[in-house]
Amino acid sequence: MSFINPNPFTTRPEIEGTFGVVASTHWIATAVGMSILERGGNAFDAGVATAFTLQVVEPHLNGPGGDVPILVHDVRRGRTEVICGQGPAPAGATIAHYRGLGLDMVPGTGLLAACVPGMFDAWMLLLRDYGTLRLADVLAPAIHYAGQGHPLVERASATIATVAPLFREHWPTSAALYLPHGEVPKPGTLFANPALAETYARVLREAAGGDREAEIERARRVWSQGFVAEAIDRFCRTQELMDTSGRPHRGVLTGDDMARWQARVEAPLAYDYGRYTVCKAGVWSQGPVMLQQLALLAGFALDGLDPAGPDFIHWQVECAKLAYADRESFYGDPDWVDVPIETLLSDAYNAERRRLVTDKASLELRPGSVAGFGGVVTLRRAEGPRASVGALGAGEPTVGRLGEVVGDTVHFDVIDQAGNMIAATPSGSWLQSSPVIPGLGFCLGTRAQMFWLEEGHPASLAPGKRPRTTLSPTLALRDGTPYLAWGTPGGDQQDQWTTQFFLRHVHAGMNLQESIDAPAWHSEHFPISFWPRTARPGVLVVEGRVPAATVQELERRGHIVERGPDWSEGRLTAAARDGRRRRAAANPRGMQAYAAGR
Repeated sequence: MSFINPNPFTTRPEIEGTFGVVASTHWIATAVGMSILERGGNAFDAGVATAFTLQVVEPHLNGPGGDVPILVHDVRRGRTEVICGQGPAPAGATIAHYRGLGLDMVPGTGLLAACVPGMFDAWMLLLRDYGTLRLADVLAPAIHYAGQGHPLVERASATIATVAPLFREHWPTSAALYLPHGEVPKPGTLFANPALAETYARVLREAAGGDREAEIERARRVWSQGFVAEAIDRFCRTQELMDTSGRPHRGVLTGDDMARWQARVEAPLAYDYGRYTVCKAGVWSQGPVMLQQLALLAGFALDGLDPAGPDFIHWQVECAKLAYADRESFYGDPDWVDVPIETLLSDAYNAERRRLVTDKASLELRPGSVAGFGGVVTLRRAEGPRASVGALGAGEPTVGRLGEVVGDTVHFDVIDQAGNMIAATPSGSWLQSSPVIPGLGFCLGTRAQMFWLEEGHPASLAPGKRPRTTLSPTLALRDGTPYLAWGTPGGDQQDQWTTQFFLRHVHAGMNLQESIDAPAWHSEHFPISFWPRTARPGVLVVEGRVPAATVQELERRGHIVERGPDWSEGRLTAAARDGRRRRAAANPRGMQAYAAGR
């Protein structure tokens, strides 16, 4: 039996057709992706073009110096795969170096927090091995919008306003780009980034010639060994710039670090949940947190429950607390540390963990115990609500009410007529994260802030090691057939919101749009992955649309409930294939995301 809302409230229809669908966090990027499908490109061509466009139109949410995990299902190969676009820590990024600077945490902004930029190489690998179009075809829209301008969204303007004093006083290269004529550009301004347009145009010029695969390979070298790497190397060596430590620092990222790294293809981790096989990236991401939530939730009778009711919310939140506690204790780059992921996702382990879930909210961080594995988690309690992007550009990437200044991420899903599928969550290199590199038009990412500066933890900093990213796209098979691609921006909230979406779709019978539009929530019980790495034990933030009776019951069970605005939780998009049918949906929150298809 499924819960059916007799008056389901949705903001827009679920998109449906047979040709193909695209859903992304910005309407222009969605339109670009559809245009690639219309000209004969496949889902992977459309994904690359969508991704490069998102770098331009959502510069406060992602950029070329960032990172990305990509989940793909290629009908020719007949398998689901992960492309890891998460660059590692530079050779000079040692615990001793950071401790020698008087730091006990990697700063949340600035040059010291940069890992090797992984995004460009990941898109090139995707285009070369899975796509069909040439590099110029997929870069053309991004070059156009960077060179000719795009309407600046309200949140980008608000973010620039928040960090404008930092730009003016400490980051002059960022001020030169994002404060034209010394002023914060107003929402709707046609905002251009000529330097970024020229960067991509120069990549095309220097890579041009020969067949498409050879051209793509040259572009990879131009990026990692040519003028882009040279500019990054020079900037990190010669500039001392302010970060969240309150002091200026040089970076440690070098051109040699970039030349030594390439994106790669990996097998996904998966968990069978009823009819569904849910696929995520490995333990260098937080993706397995969703799989463990499902393994825990498999012991509860969710069919027929009101998805905005107290039981549904309580069980999901309590299971999330346990899964995220295990993330904190066990996860790290599997090339460097042994992570007992088979145990963490096993029925026996989660049956034992499930016994900790009672009708009362837990106020403790309770990681499990696996002999010989894991690390000690030091809990730093937050004083008051978590901050959004502050004056120094730091803050947890999450989504807030329209007009509230937050960092964030982007996401897109594409399914073409042939049934090829892609879900990707690009992030990092936000305009507020690090100073703009002269001549390139973009800044570096700050993913190294997710490392610990203590020895002996699976997520401890080490040169060449991948940070445990929060980025977490999802693909699912239904009855063995590729079915659903989805994801959301939102830092540590990503695998809370993606799990809620999936549970509403599977157990409450909601379609994709209804599952996105339904009232949502998130727990702040566990440490955030971003500077300053604090936790708020027991705190549960719910949208204002969650019924008052539900809130009252959750409070009776011991949750510390905070009500947010009615439409403030998540920026989900999703796409599904069901036989010949293609479906898609996008989030109304923030008034940017759109789905398209026919």
